Amino acid sequence: MTTTHGKAVATGLALLLTAAASAVGTGSASAAGSTVQLPVLAARLDAGAACAAGSDRRATDVPWEQVSLQLSRTWPFASGAGVTVGVVDTGVSSAAPALKGRVTAVGDAGTDCVGHGTFVAGLVGAAVADGVRFAGVAQQARILAVRGSDARGAVTAERVADGIRAAVNGGAKVVTVSAALAGNTPTLRSAVALAAKKDVLVIAAAVPDTPATATSTDTPPARNYYPAADDGVLSVLDVDVSGKRPTGAYTTSSASIAAPGDGVVGIGPKKAGHYIGSGASLAAGFVAGAAALVRSVHPDLTATQTAALLRSSAYPADVPRLDPYAAVTSVLTGTAAAPRGDSGTPVHLPEDKAAGPLRRALWPASAGLAVIIAVVWLGLILPRGRRLGWRPSKPERTAGPEPEGVESPVPVGTGAQGTSES
Repeated sequence: MTTTHGKAVATGLALLLTAAASAVGTGSASAAGSTVQLPVLAARLDAGAACAAGSDRRATDVPWEQVSLQLSRTWPFASGAGVTVGVVDTGVSSAAPALKGRVTAVGDAGTDCVGHGTFVAGLVGAAVADGVRFAGVAQQARILAVRGSDARGAVTAERVADGIRAAVNGGAKVVTVSAALAGNTPTLRSAVALAAKKDVLVIAAAVPDTPATATSTDTPPARNYYPAADDGVLSVLDVDVSGKRPTGAYTTSSASIAAPGDGVVGIGPKKAGHYIGSGASLAAGFVAGAAALVRSVHPDLTATQTAALLRSSAYPADVPRLDPYAAVTSVLTGTAAAPRGDSGTPVHLPEDKAAGPLRRALWPASAGLAVIIAVVWLGLILPRGRRLGWRPSKPERTAGPEPEGVESPVPVGTGAQGTSES
């Protein structure tokens, strides 16, 4: 039994390290772990540029971001069912196969010339397709498509504010905003306040997406961007496969949480192929999907409590890194604090968060060691007990209810089908 257990642990570690090595060894313009070169997503279109036609290339391996977020462990506990996520972006194409039947559009937002909004919506909730290992975080969540820009991706504070209000009034419980504006306005603050009043969690990119021409010498100075820096908004930074910010990325001191956003795989507005993209707007999509999972499993939590749970269950770092599995499987023990507050801890984490995914893979070995120690202990103590005339008692089994103080196990959340990331 010990040899078999050791082989299982070794095999698990080898698979984990292989996945990580594949992700690290790929370029930013290819799917993680795959030699398939994917087209790069644009955040907006230049004058005269044609609309995104969709991609014919498909990512057939598990993207690094799904491995990093441990989504295959999360999906058995939550699916996002019953939660609507508003995507305030360039629109979300109702023709995208991975979102078929789950997109409701406000006005003309059911079309997406740029493709960026559809990409974000796919990170939130794209369904599994045959022969494809990519999938969204909350595969049964509904998507509310809302324009926060013009048809070609140009944004203003008024357009973003109108988009937030439309998403709130359209029944979204989570809203992700891709725009990161240099200035705030009363209209934008009013839209965020409306969301708070209606118990809607607004998640926004903490900074603009990294310029395509960025180099190591032109990192912009840190500053606040809006609506991410407004009170009550969960502000999201993007990180790469190693947990670091991309070269030349915009910076801020007001971010709440970080998520994958550098070279991530997503869907296009047409066809079944995939694109690759980068930016905090994409990281916000992952957090919005995780928020949908949490609100589907814990519908009694407020928007503020949901945001606090996502932060308190995240990996410790300068900016805590999103951990959907820990957020969904946490056992609530009290009232959650405000999203940016450090006072109060609303959850009891089921695992050692500082250990990271690799040390989590080692827990079967620790469990096996504990069993061996227990067997050795019993082998030493029980014979001595018999020599002293002691015998273990055998309580009688009687019919009837369980004794007081013994609780039956309660499932954490509803089941949902997902894909394997092995």
